[in-house]
Amino acid sequence: MGGVAGRTAIVTGAGSADGIGFATARLLLEAGARVAITSTTERIHDRLAELGAGPDRAFAMPADLTVPEQVTGLVAAVQQRLGDIDILVNNAGMTQVGGDIPGGRLAQMTEAGWDYGISINLKTCFLMTRAVLPGMMARRYGRIVQMSSVTGPLVGIAGSTVYAAAKAGMLGMTRALAIEVGGHGITVNCVGPGWIQTASSSEAEITAGRHTPVGRPGTPAEVGHAALFLASDEASYITGQMLVVDGGNIIQEYKSGA
Repeated sequence: MGGVAGRTAIVTGAGSADGIGFATARLLLEAGARVAITSTTERIHDRLAELGAGPDRAFAMPADLTVPEQVTGLVAAVQQRLGDIDILVNNAGMTQVGGDIPGGRLAQMTEAGWDYGISINLKTCFLMTRAVLPGMMARRYGRIVQMSSVTGPLVGIAGSTVYAAAKAGMLGMTRALAIEVGGHGITVNCVGPGWIQTASSSEAEITAGRHTPVGRPGTPAEVGHAALFLASDEASYITGQMLVVDGGNIIQEYKSGA
């Protein structure tokens, strides 16, 4: 059972103490990986302190992952500090319905709002994946885990068209890439969270979580455990897939408190 011990991982979008990215990073570290975390703001250094690991086990660096040069700089810095990158968890982007993406319903959405939503969710995923792939292919080992969503690939929400398009695009990219790199010892998979309670969750989202078969919203750690499994040695024969973590929400037609 090799798990992730001794591997080097990057987790993007890990700036929130109560978010999926930071929960995933903590689980990877506890499982024996060396972990680099990043977000767009300097608060990522606070998250590094909370991990409580030495400089040979954990590293943090702010970066705007929509900018290719900053992605390249981040990857180079991680390699210098922690070694070759074995695991990439692409969590950066808007993970809560509504959030900061401008626009809303498609008929009223501006082109700038659309471009922004695609950029922070899908372009960041593309740039980070492209940056780590050459090294993974050369070493014939890699685990790429994309934090998609049930919204887009499986269900839809009015007012979340750009988010849904980006997350569905992430799954499409995952499937095609899995075919391209499968012969190089690299797996590429998605996690599809449903209603997960984080610090930015609205009351409506929390209420929706209470109407799942499980009867509550999920936790960031529950999503993180799914990502940890897909990042492990044991998941070597799973690729091009999406592991749904939604408390059974998508299997029910009738969603109410009844």
